[in-house]
Amino acid sequence: MKTSHFVRFLKDTTVLAGRRSSLLGSCLDITCYNTHTASVTWKSLRDELKMAKPFKSVEEEAILSVARTAALLDHANAEALKPHDLTPTQYNVLRILRGAGEAGLCRNEVGERLITRVPDVTRLLDRMEDAGLISRQRGSDRRFVTTRITDKGLQLLNKIDRELPAIHRRQLGHVAPKRLRELIELLEEVRAIT
Repeated sequence: MKTSHFVRFLKDTTVLAGRRSSLLGSCLDITCYNTHTASVTWKSLRDELKMAKPFKSVEEEAILSVARTAALLDHANAEALKPHDLTPTQYNVLRILRGAGEAGLCRNEVGERLITRVPDVTRLLDRMEDAGLISRQRGSDRRFVTTRITDKGLQLLNKIDRELPAIHRRQLGHVAPKRLRELIELLEEVRAIT
């Protein structure tokens, strides 16, 4: 079991560290981006899953660790969106359509940009249109339907966007920004061949 403690830098500590910094020159970076104050304890995946035998390979452990972490983060995000009667996939659609602007996107383009693929994008968009979060309009080519976010959808998204940073800090605030950047780069490397 590994334990790591993260302590908030108080004003007097910053002053003291600043004095040390002036003595040591510019080689000491005393910037504190992480203000998570709780003690964080973590277990290995084997311990979490109560496994008696080791993993067959480091690749298997890595894949299962990513899946377990994603499931935990997804569950927390889904719980945060419940009061807004929104699923994580619907939230993702609203973000995609906000990014598309007035031009909007067709169903296939929305489906290609989703974080989590869904088997029936049309039904997903139907439910969101029924809720007044999006609108769809046929173009001159009747096969092409443009989907746009509505004012109601934008208002909901803006409200959620004010709440989510605090949730993300609770989820990842105990990890230093440099380590998060390393994680992002590692995951990009993995996705490059999948």
